[in-house]
Amino acid sequence: MQLFIRIVIQRILPFLILALLVIVTERLYFRIHSAVIDLGERDHAWLYIPTGAQFSQVKDSLYSHDLIRRKKLFENYVKLGNYDQFFKPGRYKLKNRMSSRELVDMLIRGLQTPVNVSFHSIRKKEELAGKIARQIETDSLSLLNLFSDKQFLRQYNTTPSTLFTLTIPNTYEMWWNSSAEEFIARMAAESQKFWKGTRTEKADSIGLTIAEVVTLASIIEKETAKNDEKPVIAGVYINRLHKKWPLQADPTLIYAWNDFTISRVLNKHKEINSLYNTYKNAGLPPGPICLPSIASIDAVLNFKSHQYMYFCAREDFSGYHVFSSTLNEHNSHARRYQKALNRIKN
Repeated sequence: MQLFIRIVIQRILPFLILALLVIVTERLYFRIHSAVIDLGERDHAWLYIPTGAQFSQVKDSLYSHDLIRRKKLFENYVKLGNYDQFFKPGRYKLKNRMSSRELVDMLIRGLQTPVNVSFHSIRKKEELAGKIARQIETDSLSLLNLFSDKQFLRQYNTTPSTLFTLTIPNTYEMWWNSSAEEFIARMAAESQKFWKGTRTEKADSIGLTIAEVVTLASIIEKETAKNDEKPVIAGVYINRLHKKWPLQADPTLIYAWNDFTISRVLNKHKEINSLYNTYKNAGLPPGPICLPSIASIDAVLNFKSHQYMYFCAREDFSGYHVFSSTLNEHNSHARRYQKALNRIKN
């Protein structure tokens, strides 16, 4: 009898072990490959993992947005491989019906999706800091502190007053978890690309540094929204610089007063003591008065050569300007514009 039992065990036991291995393997495969991401009708969702986040924070983010089904399955898989120590910060695109293995693999390898960081029409560095902080992880205060840090900016050959020479308005693909330092380093690299070659050569040919080009472009940016007349206005200011005339640019007064509600510059506004008062001070102001568009920068580099020294808004309120070579001619245009303005007011 005992012999019979031993024979049965010897013959059946391997099959029992094999069956057990099959069951374990199937269960393990199920845990690894079974879908845990449930997005309903959506095909994707976004997961943001902040720098320094713990696994508990990642779970809270996933669970609070109802992105995970079979929570225990997901957590057990993470614990099984001790993966919770290796999740990398970033912005991740979650696809519907991803498995635990696919999700964890993406998070520990840092396979994040970049963001498109855009900024245009910026007046001051505080506004730029706020706009960037709404698009990447870093906060506006960290950005603003570096924007104002003379020692830090020295490595990029710029200063707080000429910061906008680094930031060319455009759309850039960046990692969401970029720090303030990384953002500025990226902008410096993009600025070098922008100015490399013909743009720097053109700036040299007209006797302006890059900072001076951007500063003049910022004035033109606030003088007109019409790109086709920007090179003509640039030519007026180039003529004034060459003749060592004060620029007498109204947008610089608005900047000096730090009052962007001023719609019409009056004589009282011209009395302010500021380096940005181009009625009192000859030459360009210390730095840009806004972040100029690429169109305004290129308008300076490709300014139209002419004899005009003045310009005045057209009386048809089209947004365009009329240009003059003499003061008498300019005053005549200015009177016509003023009469048209008075007619509207009355």
